[in-house]
Amino acid sequence: MTTYVLAQTDAGMSLLDYIAAGREIGAIIILLSFVALGLVIANLLRIRMSSMAPPDSREHLARLFAANDIDGAIALCRADEHDSFLTRTLGRAMERCQRSPFGFLELKSSLEESGQQQVARLYRATEWIALIATVAPMLGLLGTVVGILVALDTLRASEGVPRPDELAGGISLALVTTVMGLIVAIPCTFAFAFLRSRIDQLADEVAGIIEDLTSGIEAGGGKQPGARAG
Repeated sequence: MTTYVLAQTDAGMSLLDYIAAGREIGAIIILLSFVALGLVIANLLRIRMSSMAPPDSREHLARLFAANDIDGAIALCRADEHDSFLTRTLGRAMERCQRSPFGFLELKSSLEESGQQQVARLYRATEWIALIATVAPMLGLLGTVVGILVALDTLRASEGVPRPDELAGGISLALVTTVMGLIVAIPCTFAFAFLRSRIDQLADEVAGIIEDLTSGIEAGGGKQPGARAG
């Protein structure tokens, strides 16, 4: 029994043989898989709390808001070394409030609009993963069609009944590319859904942090720094 299984394994195709059977279309699918892996890793590094709301930026902003230093908080949000989801959202909202005749009475609506823009920015970074998840099965289907055409051409060119090894190339291309496309598409679809959910979750957490930081401004009635009450 063991000898029979070993004989079957030796006679079977290795992983490299299957990859080679995919030919040019299989090579493109493999290339897309590496691109997708790089995109997933890059998004995972970007979509985490330490990147979206760094602790040092939160501490600096907390001290500036406690001292009612709005200009200093805006300057910190503009600084490249403090660039993050938190500072971009908060900085743009405060700049809009400074330009508005209503001042910081518009802070809540400005934060909502700025936050939506930053969430959309993170969403766009994940769109390439969704694109690969869509294109990979289509490339697999293309390989299937090409493989069938190759097999049919072999049947047409052969004299009499073709040998199995003459049809093996086209059949391998037809089946292998379909499998390769699905192997790439399924994890990409899962990663896309996970990243979108992760963005929503962390965006809500950052919104809570911003609400805590700006609670003093909202409690002050929306007055500009240094403004005197009538």
